[in-house]
Amino acid sequence: MKQIITITILSLALFSCGNKDTSVEDLAKNGSLTELRAKKKELGQQQTEIKRQLTVLEDKINELDNTKHKDLVTTLTLKDTIFKHFTEVQGDVETDQNIIIYPQFSGTLTKIYVKEGQKVSKGQLLAKIDDGGLSSQLAQVKAQTELTKTTFERQSRLWEQKIGSEIQYLQAKTNYEASKNSFDQLEKQLGKTNVTAPFSGTIDQIITDQGSLVSPGQSPLMRIVNTNDMYVKADVPENYLGKVTEGSEVLVDFISLGKTYTGKIRQVSNYINPDNRSFSVQVALPNKDHVLKPNLIATIKLNDYLANNTIVIPNNIVQKNGKNESLIFMFIPETDSTGTVKQTIIKTGKEQNGETEVSEGLKSGDIIVIEGARTLRDGQEVSIK
Repeated sequence: MKQIITITILSLALFSCGNKDTSVEDLAKNGSLTELRAKKKELGQQQTEIKRQLTVLEDKINELDNTKHKDLVTTLTLKDTIFKHFTEVQGDVETDQNIIIYPQFSGTLTKIYVKEGQKVSKGQLLAKIDDGGLSSQLAQVKAQTELTKTTFERQSRLWEQKIGSEIQYLQAKTNYEASKNSFDQLEKQLGKTNVTAPFSGTIDQIITDQGSLVSPGQSPLMRIVNTNDMYVKADVPENYLGKVTEGSEVLVDFISLGKTYTGKIRQVSNYINPDNRSFSVQVALPNKDHVLKPNLIATIKLNDYLANNTIVIPNNIVQKNGKNESLIFMFIPETDSTGTVKQTIIKTGKEQNGETEVSEGLKSGDIIVIEGARTLRDGQEVSIK
């Protein structure tokens, strides 16, 4: 029996040596059951040895690596910067050239020459109202005026030659002037039957239909709007009176448009509203693309505070201690990637857009912890990500 076992082991050894370079794939395809089992046993022994060697290496790495159990943090090196604080107030977009045109003459609206959305120029004819025979009356008065003018001119020449009486000259002059005044008044009255554009703009709405009977002050005809000269009007609390001046630049946000404009305050009211203790401001806005419309809601950001060469840090890294003091963690480097943290008390100022101004406790060049600060303790060793 012993001899059989010896022969089997020897055969396996010889097979192993003879098939050292045989791949597992070839062996699986052509090898016998005995050969396959022998190869599996051999690979298992190799795997055990590799695991043992990996364990030895891992233990030594853990022994030598001082950063393995240190918390990972990210840091920021501080620099002096400019900090601006803004106060937000709500306002509306307005324009002084947004009016409804009313007729100046009573009659039938016989013709409308424009349509909604049409751009028009100042003085352009927009509509026509029936004059009710006024044009015929004007023609008669015009002929009468020309006659009185001729009479007056002839009487004037005679008077210069000392022919005729002074009373004849004065009567001719009076008749001409009276006739001319009547003509001018009728002509002016007839001109009111023409509806013209008071300024250049766009016909936003046709209110009265053609053929309707219209009257001055009672029948709105159409709306005309000029969106070139737009501004935002807003009420500002009176405690900002000394901080808001004409010419100051402000930011204007339009949430509905997703746009922010830079405008200038063109007017500051001299009147304080006693009902809400505020004063009004007007902010001129560029509107070259004509996307701003009257009554659009706007948010005006007034720059009420400015600090040069100051330190600004993110809001979310500021913590509070039991005394309600503000604190952050400074990073004290020991190597390029490791160091310790120091709990530092700071004094903060105004906040804006997720940032806080630091008035005391930090200076340019300091390194502070940004991410990972919430779980740290004073003096703890950390590693930089």
